[in-house]
Amino acid sequence: MTASPTQCTRSTTAVSPTTARTTRWAKAFRGITRAATTSVMIGAAALFLFLAVGPRVLGYQTSTMLTGSMAPMINAGDVVVSVPKPVSELKNRDVITYGIPVEDHRVETHRIVEISRNDNGTTVIRTKGDANSGADPWTAALQGGTVHVHAATIPYLGTAIRVLREPVLLQGLMYGAPAVLVCMVLVSIWKKEPGVNSPPVTDHRR
Repeated sequence: MTASPTQCTRSTTAVSPTTARTTRWAKAFRGITRAATTSVMIGAAALFLFLAVGPRVLGYQTSTMLTGSMAPMINAGDVVVSVPKPVSELKNRDVITYGIPVEDHRVETHRIVEISRNDNGTTVIRTKGDANSGADPWTAALQGGTVHVHAATIPYLGTAIRVLREPVLLQGLMYGAPAVLVCMVLVSIWKKEPGVNSPPVTDHRR
């Protein structure tokens, strides 16, 4: 008896162009969603460290500029980063963040335009906003050994924080994030990439 050569037959499941396109779009969507989610998480963590942890550990101070009185150096919605400086080292033209001595004692960031020290060593200043036509209508006697001096400005960050605190946006994030995660899971289940189905090899012998 003569054995004929082994014949192996394999069948390949054809993938339609529509299915292939759907798979590519699903993979792209998953990649974009993962990247966006990761970016948001990293950004939120960095913002928390900068605003909550940094001032306690490194000693700097952050505040949001509410008006345009210091434009164009600092605009409304910018975040001002200030660092402590000994009052004895203050000089004219320094930009400081301090509580004003009148009205609601709000925190203000303005430039020193007059500075003097009286006989008992108290430092008295007058400030002015760069964009204002005149100096502030008060003088302030600085208390304590240090005052916070402008070190950096982060544009638009204060506006972004204020927007994120809006109830509508908070609710959207609260319900939107879980919805995105559910969509990612469903897409990964329903849109798996078609594979090549290889049935068992058939060996024909005679």
